[in-house]
Amino acid sequence: MASADYIAKSERPLGLPDDAFEQRRPVRGQITKWEARAVSLYALGLRPDSIVWDIGAGTGSVAVEAARIAHRGKIYAIDKDVDSADLLRRNVERYGAGRVRVSIGTAPETLADLPDPDAVFIGGGGAAMPDIIATVINRLRPSGRLVANFAAMERANATYRALQAAAMSPGLTMVSASRGRELPDGALRLAAMNPVFVVWGQR
Repeated sequence: MASADYIAKSERPLGLPDDAFEQRRPVRGQITKWEARAVSLYALGLRPDSIVWDIGAGTGSVAVEAARIAHRGKIYAIDKDVDSADLLRRNVERYGAGRVRVSIGTAPETLADLPDPDAVFIGGGGAAMPDIIATVINRLRPSGRLVANFAAMERANATYRALQAAAMSPGLTMVSASRGRELPDGALRLAAMNPVFVVWGQR
């Protein structure tokens, strides 16, 4: 049995490797790397029955892992990239079949027909980010959590301030990881990855 098939059939609740998910080639940063994914999932504070939105779902890695935690809940993977819709659906079918619903469209408009969430992860939003944040803040259920990932500190700061203005007790952390790489002589070195700013808040 291929390793990916084994992972797909296993009941391991958390910890799928990045290469378990099909990605576009060349890779364009569509996946939330597992180091940032672990911190983000922790910050979401998921329960078995949570309703979760994954906005800017990309490969679906966060939605799939959220579905393994919130296995009695409802998970919605939202992405505007029509060209990557089939890839997202294949990953969901492989690892989250029956647990994750895919919605292709632009946020915040696409969010109108979804049930109010307990937890929202934002992995992408571009210029629409302020409107997405405002919509999520208004729709979150009591004690609901919002978690967003950013490559740029300026955008992370803007979201932090928006959550602060909404009295959502925001937090921010930077995930800065390095992965081991083997040199030609067999020695190991550490290759630094781009840092990710994780911002969260709770209603």
